[in-house]
Amino acid sequence: MPPKKTQAKKGGGQSQPWLHQQGREIQHFGSIRQFPVALPAEARMYSCERLNQVLADTQILYSLYKKHHWLMRGPTFYQLHLLLDKHAGEQLELIDSIAERVQTLGGIAVGDPRHVAEITQVPRPPDGAEEVPAMLSRLLEAHEMVLSESHDAAARVQEMGDDGTNDLLVSEVIRTGELEAWFLAEHLVDTPLVRTGEEARAAANGRR
Repeated sequence: MPPKKTQAKKGGGQSQPWLHQQGREIQHFGSIRQFPVALPAEARMYSCERLNQVLADTQILYSLYKKHHWLMRGPTFYQLHLLLDKHAGEQLELIDSIAERVQTLGGIAVGDPRHVAEITQVPRPPDGAEEVPAMLSRLLEAHEMVLSESHDAAARVQEMGDDGTNDLLVSEVIRTGELEAWFLAEHLVDTPLVRTGEEARAAANGRR
């Protein structure tokens, strides 16, 4: 690093930021710091591992929502375009909550998209656009992966005494995911737009 006087002359005084600095990694991913949160290191380490898996999958789910929000088409474009963006916003809030919980426990939250891609269990979609039912199904499958992981993680961390992580997974991740999955699944029900089943059958019989 150059002497301060040299840096000041080049940058015009104390307002010049110190650019292109290089530093060492001060905490490795997968490690925890000691925090006074009344939880043993073993429990905090386990919770961070499970939370980071949920966090990685949730980040991919958020990205899928944004991708499909942009690529939505068809007669229900407007409704689904808005719904997917609303769900994406809710997933983004979950991402922040999960990451903050990892940090609260002394861990390192997975954040770099390239690192997320290495960890996630959610399959990669095609780079292009799919048919609308396929996009909705892909979102539902990702939701189920996150929910399955969260249910198991919530039960295990509770056994280890981590009530805070259990509460986050149950009250926020699981309940939000279940509600969003319900909203999506109902868009895949093959329901007549105008006539009931009985009316449709009566009309068909009348034409015979």
